[in-house]
Amino acid sequence: MWMDAMTMVFAIEEINKNPSLLPNLTLGYSLYDNCGALVIGFSGALSLASGQEEGISPQENCSGTPPILAIVGDSYSTFSIAIANVLGLFKIPIVSYFATCSCLSDRQQFPSFFRTIPSDAFQVNAVIQILKHFDWTWVGLLVTDDDYGFYVAQSFQSSLSQQGGACLAYVEVLPWDSKPGELKRIVNLIKTSTARVVIVFAHEIHTFRLIEEVRVILVYCRIDNKLSSAVLQIPRFIPFLGGTLGIAIHRGEIPGIFEGMPSGKDANHYKSKTPEYFSFFLDVFQVRQFWEHTFQCKFDPAEGEEDEKALCTGDEDLEQVETELLDVSNLRPEYNVYKAVYALAHALDEMLRCEPGKGPFVDRTCAALQSLEPWQLLHYLQKVNFTTPFGDQVSFDENGDALPIYDVMNWVWLPEGGTKIQNVGEVKKSAFGREELPPQSVCSENCPPGTRMARKKGQPVCCFDCIPCSDGKINARECISCPEDFWSSPQRDHCLPKETEFLSYHEPLGICLTTTSLLGTFICAVVLGIFIYHRSTPIVRANNSELSFLLLVSLKLCFLCSLLFIGRPILWTCQLRHAAFGISFVLCVSCILVKTMVVLAVFKASKPGGGASLKWFGPTQQRGTVFALTCIQAAVCTVWIVSASPMPHKNTQYHNDKIVYECEVGSTFGFAVLLSYIGLLAFISLMLAFLARNLPDNFNEAKLITFSMLIFCAVWVAFVPAYINSPGKYADAVEVFAILASSFGLLVALFGPKSYVILLKPERNTKKAIMGRGTTKS
Repeated sequence: MWMDAMTMVFAIEEINKNPSLLPNLTLGYSLYDNCGALVIGFSGALSLASGQEEGISPQENCSGTPPILAIVGDSYSTFSIAIANVLGLFKIPIVSYFATCSCLSDRQQFPSFFRTIPSDAFQVNAVIQILKHFDWTWVGLLVTDDDYGFYVAQSFQSSLSQQGGACLAYVEVLPWDSKPGELKRIVNLIKTSTARVVIVFAHEIHTFRLIEEVRVILVYCRIDNKLSSAVLQIPRFIPFLGGTLGIAIHRGEIPGIFEGMPSGKDANHYKSKTPEYFSFFLDVFQVRQFWEHTFQCKFDPAEGEEDEKALCTGDEDLEQVETELLDVSNLRPEYNVYKAVYALAHALDEMLRCEPGKGPFVDRTCAALQSLEPWQLLHYLQKVNFTTPFGDQVSFDENGDALPIYDVMNWVWLPEGGTKIQNVGEVKKSAFGREELPPQSVCSENCPPGTRMARKKGQPVCCFDCIPCSDGKINARECISCPEDFWSSPQRDHCLPKETEFLSYHEPLGICLTTTSLLGTFICAVVLGIFIYHRSTPIVRANNSELSFLLLVSLKLCFLCSLLFIGRPILWTCQLRHAAFGISFVLCVSCILVKTMVVLAVFKASKPGGGASLKWFGPTQQRGTVFALTCIQAAVCTVWIVSASPMPHKNTQYHNDKIVYECEVGSTFGFAVLLSYIGLLAFISLMLAFLARNLPDNFNEAKLITFSMLIFCAVWVAFVPAYINSPGKYADAVEVFAILASSFGLLVALFGPKSYVILLKPERNTKKAIMGRGTTKS
C-alpha cells in the first residue's frame, strides 16, 4: 500500500513541476489508509467528500478548506462498491487503480466511478481464451468469499456457457479465515477430480494457504497480486508452481520515480533514504512497521524483547536487503496509480483551457477555478485521452473502464532447479473491440450473437459461415424462436416483449375520436334542452314531439356507444360495444321510420275518405312500433352474445413483431344480421320519406328525413369495404368514424333546420307558417 501512496505523491509532484500541464496551478492531496477495514475506508472517503478531513493545513495564500475534486482508490472491489454508491450521488469522480469487479461498470448505479485497471469481465474472457488455446475443456474453479469472488465466478460461468468449449468440474469458495478442515476438503476434491487444470481467482493469502496443501498444476489467474510475488517464491512451493500460467496487471515504467523526492539527506537513489524520508509519504506508525519488518529490529522494544531483536537506529542501509516492496523494475498496481493521477490532471487541465462562450455547461459556460465543482471535472474525465511515457494510451469508455490489457505470465523451470516468472504475451482489446490473445489460428471466427453457424460445403467442421437469424429468432449457435409474446432484438441476441397496439385514449387518433364523441353528446343534450324548453311551439309539436325527444336520446346513446370501441379490449367492452351500437341505432332509425309513416298517414287522412288511416298511427301505436322494432334487435344481440360471445383477442397476423389487441366478433353471422337489420330499417325509412317528399306543406319533415337517411346509408355503405380492409386498431377507428359521421348526419339534417327556426326565426314558428298560410302576396 505504501508504494501506491508514494507513487501518487511522485505523480503529483511531477505534474506540479510540468510547465505544460496545469501551468500556474499546484495540486494538493490527502492520504487515507483503509487499514483493510471497510468502515475506515468508507468514513475516510466521506470525510474527503465532505471537506471535514483532518490534517490539512492550507498555505498562507489560501483561505478555507481546500476542495477535494476527486478520489484515487479504493483498492478493494467491496470497498469501492460502497464508496462509489454514495459518492456517485454527489457526482464526485472516483478513479480506482485496483478494483476489478465487473459490477462497477454499471453506469446507472456508479455514475462517477472510473478505473485504470480492466474489469473482471475482460479477465474472464482472457482466461477462457487460454483454455481454448490449450484445448482444456474440463477444469475446476476456486474463488474468494467476497464481492470479487462472487461476481467473477458468476461472470466466468456465464461466459463459459455462452462461448462453450469447456465445462466446470467443480466450483469452490476459499474461506477468508483459516479453516484447515475446509481447505483440506477442497484440496482432496482437487486431488480426486479428473480435472487436471484448476483456475484460481483469489487473493494472495488464499493462494498461500492453498498451495500449502495442493498437489496439482495450477492456472493462477488472480490479478490482485503479481505472479512474481515473493510470498509465493519460497522453496517448498516451487515443485507445485512450475508451469503455472497467469494473468497479471500490465507492467509499466515510471521514469525517475523515487528520485529527487524531499528528504533529509543528499542521495541519488531511494534505497539510501532514512525513515524520515518515507514519513513524507506515510504516517510514522506505517514507516516504523516497514522498517522493523525489513531489518528485523525494534525502535522501542517492549520489556523482554531487548535480547530477541536488535535496536533500530534509522541508519540501516536498504541497499543491503532484497525486498519485493522496493522493486521498482516491476511496477504493476503502482503504474495504475500513476495513470489514475494523470487522468485527473489531464481532465482538470482540459477544463481550465475552456474558452468562454464555448463551454459544455448551461448557456455554453465554462467552469471557474474559484467555484470548481466535482461534477464539472466528471464531464472532462469521461473524455480524457493521453499517452503515458511508457507508451500506453489512457482513456475511458462509456462505463468508465480503461482500455484493457493484461500480461500473460508463466512460471518457468530453470536447469538449476529454480523458477523464473517470464512474460510470455499480452491480452488486449484490439482496434475492432475484440479481445485478442496472440497467436490465433482458426478457420472461422466464432459467430457473433444473432447469427448461426452454417458449415461450408466440402470443408472441415471448424470452417463455417455465420448467417443472421431470421426475424423472431435468436442465439449464436442454433437460431431458436422467441416465445409467442416476444420478438427478437435488432441484433438478434435476445428476445424483447412485442409492442402492443390498440385504439388508445392517449394517442392522437383516440383523443380526436373521443373528443368528437363527447362533442356530439353535448350537442344532443343542448338540442334536447332547447326542444323541451320550446315544447309548446308548433314546430316542436308537429309530428309527435315525443318521438323527437326519443330520437334525440337515441342519438345521444349512439355518440356514447362509440367510446366502447376505444381503449384496450376486455371481455365486457367486447360484448357491449356491438350490442350497444346495434340497439342504439335501431332505436334511432325506428323513430325516424315511425315519423315517416305518420307523415304519410296525416296527408292521406287529409283526403276524402282517408280519416280511418290515422287510427293506426296514434301515440300508443307509435310507441309500440318503436319498442317492437327495438326488441327485435335486442333479441338478436342476446342470442349472439349467448351463443358466440365476442371475446378479446391478441392478433399477431398483421405484424410479426407486434401484438394487436382486438375484439373477435365471435359469430360473423350474428354481426351480419345486426348490420342487415339496421340497413333494412334505414332503407324502408328512405323509401317512405322519398315518396312523401313532395307532399304539400311549407315545412315538410319528409324532405329532412330523406336527406338524413341518404347521408346515413351513404356512410354505412362506405363503411363495409373500409372496415374489411382496415387492419388492427384502424378497423375500430373506421367503425367509430362511421358511428359518429352517421349520428352527426342525422342530428344536423333532422334538427338543424328546426333549431334554426326556433332560435333565429321565431316568426316562422307558427301553425300558419308551417301550413303555408302565414303570408299573402302584395
